Amino acid sequence: MTQVVRFTARRIGRALLTVWFAVTVTFLLLRLLPGDPALAVASPNMTPAARAELLSQYGLDEPLLVQYGKYLWQLVHGNLGISFARQVPVSEVLMERLPWTLLLTFSSLLLTVAVGIPLGVLAATRPRGFLDRFTQVGGVIGQSLFVPSVGIFLLFFLGLKLHLLPIGGSYSPGVYGAAWYLDVAKHLVLPCVSLMLVQLGSYVLTLRSTLIDALGEDYCVLARAKGMPNRKVVWKHALRNALLPTTTLVGLQLGYLVGGAVLTETVFAYPGIGRGIYEAVTQLDFPVLQGAFVLLALTVVIANMLTDLTYGVLDPRVRTA
Repeated sequence: MTQVVRFTARRIGRALLTVWFAVTVTFLLLRLLPGDPALAVASPNMTPAARAELLSQYGLDEPLLVQYGKYLWQLVHGNLGISFARQVPVSEVLMERLPWTLLLTFSSLLLTVAVGIPLGVLAATRPRGFLDRFTQVGGVIGQSLFVPSVGIFLLFFLGLKLHLLPIGGSYSPGVYGAAWYLDVAKHLVLPCVSLMLVQLGSYVLTLRSTLIDALGEDYCVLARAKGMPNRKVVWKHALRNALLPTTTLVGLQLGYLVGGAVLTETVFAYPGIGRGIYEAVTQLDFPVLQGAFVLLALTVVIANMLTDLTYGVLDPRVRTA
C-alpha cells in the first residue's frame, strides 16, 4: 500500500511541476508575440493620461516579473483575468467553449480506439497478409497527414460536393428538441473523422507490433497447446499485455488531439477552445490566450498522469521501477 501511495505521489508531483512549467512558458511566450497587447484595451486616439490609467488598471505598465507574480497568485485562486476584447472574465469565455472541445476530443479518441483495436488485432493475427500490408501502408500514410488538409478534403467532398454532412459550426440555428442532438452529431462527424484518420495509424501499428510479440510468448504457446481456440488466446490472454504500450499511447495522443483540435476547429468553424485561441490571437487578447493554454495544458497533464496511474495498475512492475 505504501508503494502505491509513493507511486501516486510521485506522479502527482511531476504533474504539478509540469503545469507550473507550462504556465511559465505560456506567460513568457505570449509577451514575445509581435504587437502591443495594450492596443486591445487602449485606443491610439486616447489621451496619454487616459491610456496610462487604463494600462494601469490591467497591470500592463508593471515590470514583467511583477506581472508574472500577480498572474501566478490569481491563477492559484482560480482567477484567469478579464478578456481584453469582451470585457468579461476569461473563465466565462472558456467555459462557453470547453464542452464543444471536450465533445470533439473524446469522441475522436473513442472512435480511434473503437476502430484501432479491431484493425490492430486483424493485422496481427494475419501477418504478411493483404490486410496486414494494407494496414501498415495506411498507418504510415495516416501518420504523415496534416490535420487541416484532411479536414479541407472531407469538407470539400462530403460537405460541399455531395451535401452529405454540414460544412461548419456545431449546430444549425432554429433546431430544437431531439432534432438538435441529431444535428449536433451530424456537425461533429467531419471534424471527428479528420482527427481520427490522422491519429489512427500510430495506434494500429503499435497495437499490431505489440500483439505479434505477445502471441509469440510462452503463455500463449502453452494456451494453444492445451487446446484453447486461437480467438480466446488473442482476446483473453495476448491482447491484455499488448494493450499496455497502447494505453500509454492513448494518453500521449490526447496531447496531439488537443493541438489538432485548434486547427480542426478553425477549419470547420467549430466553436471550441481551439477556435477561441485563433480568435484571441487575431484580437491580441492575452488573458484569453493564457487561460486557454493553461486549460489545455492542464487537460493534457491530467490525462498523462491518469495514463501513468492506469499503467501502474495494469503492470505492477512499473510501480517499483
